[in-house]
Order: sequence, then structure tokens, then C-alpha cells
Amino acid sequence: MSRRRAASLLAAILIGGSAPALLPAASASAASCSSYPDWVAGRSYATGNIVRYTDGKTYIAEHDNPGYDPTISTWYWEPYGCDSGSGNTGGSCASYPDWVAGRSYVTGNIVRYTDGKTYIAEHDNPGYDPTISTWFWEPYACDGGSTNPSGGFVVSEAQFNQMFPNRNSFYTYNGLKAALSSFPGFANSGSDTVKKQEAAAFLANVNHETGGLVHVVEQNTANYSHYCDWSQPYGCPAGQSAYYGRGPIQLSWNFNYKAAGDALGIDLLGNPNLVQTDAAVAWKTGLWYWNTQSGPGTMTPHNAMVNSAGFGQTIRSINGSLECDGRNPAQVQSRVDAYQRFTSILGVTPGANLSC
Repeated sequence: MSRRRAASLLAAILIGGSAPALLPAASASAASCSSYPDWVAGRSYATGNIVRYTDGKTYIAEHDNPGYDPTISTWYWEPYGCDSGSGNTGGSCASYPDWVAGRSYVTGNIVRYTDGKTYIAEHDNPGYDPTISTWFWEPYACDGGSTNPSGGFVVSEAQFNQMFPNRNSFYTYNGLKAALSSFPGFANSGSDTVKKQEAAAFLANVNHETGGLVHVVEQNTANYSHYCDWSQPYGCPAGQSAYYGRGPIQLSWNFNYKAAGDALGIDLLGNPNLVQTDAAVAWKTGLWYWNTQSGPGTMTPHNAMVNSAGFGQTIRSINGSLECDGRNPAQVQSRVDAYQRFTSILGVTPGANLSC
């Protein structure tokens, strides 16, 4: 088994977790700051809630909190789209680094070009010019040239609910949307068809790993103590049995919690329970694996979809060492069936190379 993989062995080893349903967030499609409620100190807010602060700007809750000040508690809040400090398009144009010719970029990187516009890398490249190498780059949201300028997700809340009719209340749609800003290239690279195919592929694998977004943590508690690798210099500060599978792609092992936490700016090594108590954090760990890890495969699941390698390669990168090449065809077919169902809901074809 690859030490980098974050998936559980099989969906059968998961257990249902429970969490109180989160308060509904304001619609992300609202056009005006004035449509959002005023922030109130001491009022409880859930991940995805959007408020208007006393400075007239809007903020979205990245984590549940008991009414912390959005301008002070920046881990809990980030600026939202309807003001100039927008977070739902990834930030203002000025917040992105300047493009540098010859500098290596990976899929999802966002840069500001010499013309003042921003571009997102659709494919890894060694610093190609965004205005010339259009297969590698496309305009990004904050300059208005994006193919998805609203910063919206290609899966609507109604479609999400249709995909997961029996989901655990922990796995909120707003939690997923709040997590998207950490990986702006996800379901936002390539044509509209590719974007929808990638979203369907991610959610189909998530569906398999969690039994339809029902299970939050791993079922077999006897496995819990196995996920601590003491050869790592940082050890297992949260305890021998603290790094069991959690979240939509069942993040497990201390080294994966360390790597995901470092990438996300969250101390998951010291506080792994965040993955089962904070919906946005849980979704971010799933997106972290999807966008940055190849596991037992040869590419990240994100790159498999945006580079047309096919859904089968996402299975290989998540659990291929146990399922692909005839090892467990029933499990592979379960993932494929979900992917075909989800692409149908989104109104796109599933593409080729569905199996591994």
C-alpha cells in the first residue's frame, strides 16, 4: 500500500458518524452585499454562512464558530464574493503572484499576467505564456474572463441532494462549497463538460468511500491503532489510535494528516478530530488528496480527469492497489455505476476509460 494514499481499504470498513445539521447558508448566487444578514457578535454560525460586517463587506464562515469577529478570526472567516475582497472567486486579482516565464506551474495554479489579467493553469507546464499556450492556461474569474466567472460550483445543491438522498447531515453542500476556495482548479479547469465530469468523478469516489456520504469515520475500530507510523520524526502526538479514516476520502495515517494539514494550514496532526467535526475541513482533506496525491496510481485524480485519462485512473489513484487489474471488479463497478449516475444527473457523457 502506498504510504501517500489517504483512502480506506474498502467502503465496508466505514462507520456512520453523526453531527448536528448545520444552519442553512445564504445563497451564493445572491448578487448584492445588502442581501446578506448583518453579523452579530456571539451568534452561532455554521460553515458556509455568509454575513455582512460593520465595514460593509461580506464574509463566509469557513468553520463553525460562536460569533467570532470576521476581521480578527480569519481562520473561521474569509472575505466573500460581493465585495472587492472576494473569497468566492479566490481573491482579488492583485492577490495572485505575477507569472514568471520558465517557472514551473502545476494544474490549478493562478497567476497575474503582464496584461493585468489572471489565468489558471489547466495543465502542468514549465512556464508557458498564458496568452499563447491556451491549452495550458485559461482566464480566471477575478478578471471576468473565466468560463465560470461567478465562481459557482458546477453541481447545484439540488443535484447534490439528488446524488446523496440519505447523506449524513455532517456532509453539507455549504461545507463542500466553502472548501472549494482551497483548490480553485477543481471542477474549474477545461470545458464545461470536463468540469462536470471531474465533479461527478470526485463525488462518485466519495460516494463509494462513505456509503453514499453516510459514514464519517472508519467502522473497524480494531484498525485504529494501525495507522500510526512511529518512524516519522513527528510521531503521533494525538495518540497511537488517533489517525483512523475520516471524511469523504477517509484520510488515514499520521503522515497523511501531517501532509494534508501542512498543505491546508491546519494542525491536523495535533487535532485529527477536526476532520470528523468540521465539514469544511473534511471536504478540504478530500479535495487535497484528489488534487495533489497520486497514491498507488501514476497521476492525481484531478489530472486524470482534466487530461482525459478517464475515470478509471481516478480509481487507480485512490484504491487501485486493492481494486484495479482484476483484484476487486465488484468494487470498481460500484464506483463506475455511481459515476455514470452522477454524470447523468449533471447532463454530461461519462467519457471513455471508465474502468481500471
